Amino acid sequence: MAVEAYTPEEAHVSEAPHTLDARLANDTLPLGQTALSHVLLARDGRWPWIILVPRRQDVAELHELSPQDLSTLMQEVATTSRSLQQATGCHKVNVAAIGNIVRQLHVHVVARHKTDAAWPGPIWGVGVPESRLSAPLPDFAEVVKTALMTRQLS
Repeated sequence: MAVEAYTPEEAHVSEAPHTLDARLANDTLPLGQTALSHVLLARDGRWPWIILVPRRQDVAELHELSPQDLSTLMQEVATTSRSLQQATGCHKVNVAAIGNIVRQLHVHVVARHKTDAAWPGPIWGVGVPESRLSAPLPDFAEVVKTALMTRQLS
């Protein structure tokens, strides 16, 4: 099972009845999807920032996933983290599934550097977002897509 690329028009349409939360759709760019998750790139260009969204309707918490889906998601998070660290040379990879504002389960995977604007604190609520253009994709995003596809094929 590979990461399937899709166009921005198709990005936030998935098999019924799953619908991507409107805020996630507005704040991200689509990279593709795995067998379980939408793979999204955060529009805020200050950080290498990937968001994984399991395509499961009405799931807000990790423990609400089936054991198989939870295992798959954790494998996707690990693959994304590893590939972000390799692509960016970051000091730390932050992983968070907070969901206080957007209830739909989603996992942020963010590469952090000691020199970034929010270090060592969290990235939320710091400064003004810098818009990321949809093309070309940053190198780290291509590395993540390739890593997830390779993991799915093995």
